[in-house]
Amino acid sequence: MRLLICAGGTGGGVYPALAVLERLNVQTFERSNVETLWVGGEGGMEAALVQRAGIPFEAIPAAGVHGVGLKQLPRNLWRLQRGYSAARRILHQFKPDVLFFTGGYLAVPMALAARQIPTLLYAPDIEPGLALKALAHFADCIALSADASRKYFSRRAQTVVTGYPTRADLLDWTRQPARQNLGLEHDHPVLLVFGGSKGARSLNNALLKNLPALLELAQVVHISGELDWLNVEAARNDLSKRQVARYLAFPYLHEEMGAALVAADLAVARAGASTLGEFPLFGLPAILVPYPHAWRYQKVNADYLVERGAAVMIEDAQVSEKLIATVNDLLNNPVKLRSMRAAMGRLSRPQAAADIAHQLSNQAGRRR
Repeated sequence: MRLLICAGGTGGGVYPALAVLERLNVQTFERSNVETLWVGGEGGMEAALVQRAGIPFEAIPAAGVHGVGLKQLPRNLWRLQRGYSAARRILHQFKPDVLFFTGGYLAVPMALAARQIPTLLYAPDIEPGLALKALAHFADCIALSADASRKYFSRRAQTVVTGYPTRADLLDWTRQPARQNLGLEHDHPVLLVFGGSKGARSLNNALLKNLPALLELAQVVHISGELDWLNVEAARNDLSKRQVARYLAFPYLHEEMGAALVAADLAVARAGASTLGEFPLFGLPAILVPYPHAWRYQKVNADYLVERGAAVMIEDAQVSEKLIATVNDLLNNPVKLRSMRAAMGRLSRPQAAADIAHQLSNQAGRRR
């Protein structure tokens, strides 16, 4: 089977697609049975992650047109035309049996060029973005993270609720070995603070501002992202020896991300698409701080988890002010925390990657 993946970003694009590809290779018994080409954006951070996994990668020009000012619009339309030409060349050379999109404007030129090829679209967020809604018109099947997403698509669209696909290696860890590997004490609570692959400046700033007080409440595992790493190191240098022992900071985690998730008692995070899969997988209660400058997708994701009793939410503008009190209230209320853990766990769909891989195999067996 020849599979062409078109995905950018990280939590909503690259990691779900990698998880599905991993499962697809397992289901077809040998990696050689699935010949894969990954198409990403020029200058996107997905290139390093994909090439790190040993997957052939090609970049095409891409740019959004919705909400773009008149000054930038001609340039973006020109990039879109160049992307379409590049997509046609790639399709002619690779001749895929099936296409797998995870949304974003990057996939638009590829979808336009591949109208005769079976296509599966995965919608990671509860509410799809405008580019993803446009891509839905080209898709033969749409996989959803949750049933709540169905209302955003035409009733004529073939939708299937699979859940958010997570990497198999996340479950390589159990709680006590994970804490030991990370250097955490076994009998004290652990707070995981994670802003995503690029980091989250307001979350990082709120944490560093309140760090000494938080370290009195819990051990802190802080995944800051690369952009704020120098600030994190400077703040760590100002801590006492006892505080340093309770504060573990990393610019990013790859293989040990599963250890951080299983070791934690509570998470503080953005509400990107990965929170719909990774936190439920570990039954990890969360304080969610939606990113306020990306339409409302993270707010809708956060509302979905809050309404089901799995998380609480703080607005980005109030995170510095409310972080200590919210963490303290939850860590000192074991009944509430257990209830949130159970609610989060009920949302888990650990077979999501296998279900999407199965759908891809089905689509590859047919042509339009």
